[in-house]
Amino acid sequence: MSGHGTPNRYRQQATHTIRDEPYVRESVLSGTDRANDHRNHAYAEIDADRWRDWGRDAKTHTLTNLDRYLEEAERNLEANGVRVHWAETAADALTVLRGIVREHDVRSVVKAKSMLTEELGVNEHLERLNVRVRETDLGEYIVQIMGEPPSHIVAPVMHLSLDDCRQIFQQVLGTPRHGTPEELVAAARKALRQEFLAADLGISGGNFLVAETGTVALIENEGNIRLSTSLPRVHVAFVGIEKLIPRFEDLAGFIQLTARAATGQPIGNYVSFIQGPKKDDEVDGPEEVHVVLVDNGRTTLLADEAAWEALRCVRCGACLNICPVYRQTGGHAYGWTYSGPIGAIIAPGILGLEEALPLPFASSLCGACADVCPVRIPIPELLLHWRERAVEEGLTPLTERVGLEAYTRAATHPLLFRAGGTLLRRTPWQLGGTALPILKGWTQERTTPEPSPKSFQALWKEGIE
Repeated sequence: MSGHGTPNRYRQQATHTIRDEPYVRESVLSGTDRANDHRNHAYAEIDADRWRDWGRDAKTHTLTNLDRYLEEAERNLEANGVRVHWAETAADALTVLRGIVREHDVRSVVKAKSMLTEELGVNEHLERLNVRVRETDLGEYIVQIMGEPPSHIVAPVMHLSLDDCRQIFQQVLGTPRHGTPEELVAAARKALRQEFLAADLGISGGNFLVAETGTVALIENEGNIRLSTSLPRVHVAFVGIEKLIPRFEDLAGFIQLTARAATGQPIGNYVSFIQGPKKDDEVDGPEEVHVVLVDNGRTTLLADEAAWEALRCVRCGACLNICPVYRQTGGHAYGWTYSGPIGAIIAPGILGLEEALPLPFASSLCGACADVCPVRIPIPELLLHWRERAVEEGLTPLTERVGLEAYTRAATHPLLFRAGGTLLRRTPWQLGGTALPILKGWTQERTTPEPSPKSFQALWKEGIE
């Protein structure tokens, strides 16, 4: 479930959601409203500006010294008994996983919530190897049953209502048609417990990787990650190279800052530290631990003088929750693992700009995403950066380029600008009740605008007089 359509079909997919799936917008608006309220409350409890400045500076320091910290992390991971693998591409990461599966004759896998494994297509890869894989996060469990990708970085079923979940659980687990949330969770817990006990391999991501100690840190609210990382005899953690932080003491700040931005909690209900395989005197834990350090386009993004700041992202989902565009459609319309504003600035660097279009244009540039980002990523500036690159590389439609060039010329010549405005105000914008073809993109989901009988300059003069 590494994707849902393609970014190139964003306009069509967004139109379909808005027009044919109004219940998605209702669920997403309700869910993001709650998330925004919780985040605002959590930010108000601390000196949020100071924390966010610290988070920005700490991540920037790490990224600008990434080579040194990666080498330090590798040394300390190996000192902890962890087997470290480097994966330049998604294919490399999946090759590593295939080798582990075959080495240990893996038949079943339990998987903790991880957006990186969604990006890599881990589930599909395991299924091709005839390995049973089960998502254990409740939201991921539901979308896996449905055969869909997650629609939100933190809340995979943001697009579903409680009644949607009731129907799914009734069909799959036999719960009552109008079961309470507690009954649904109990049924999922019972089904998943057997999966945990039978699994040969556990897979997770990594919220942070501490270079100083070789520690993989994971944040969760359900306890499934702790079971996925401790019960199976082998554990594999896929960690993006941008997830590094320098010191163990940095974890205290980042774990709290991420939780406040993501769910409005002072800290996640469960925080797990993976320090390697279990020791001889320890009762539980995996016998073998692998950490796969994944690049998959991240060094290319890091090399971009403007776009590299996107790599500070801690995957909290706050920019999705506040975005007026995401809130209309949810995540599936974006056609890629990472949706919303952060997806729109990461996708061009990882997938390539041509593949990622038109995501950088799927924004009103209102700036709300930058206002809530816990590590102060200047998302609107980066959206403009990718838009400029698209124009420079000739990737925008010819009609759009010609139109913008014509507007630029008119805007710098007052007489021409006034004449053009007069012409547009006198031109009928509809013919036979249908908008002119040039307005089709605007009027698909909007009423045709009515031109003002007077120019702004004329109205301004009247107001002064």
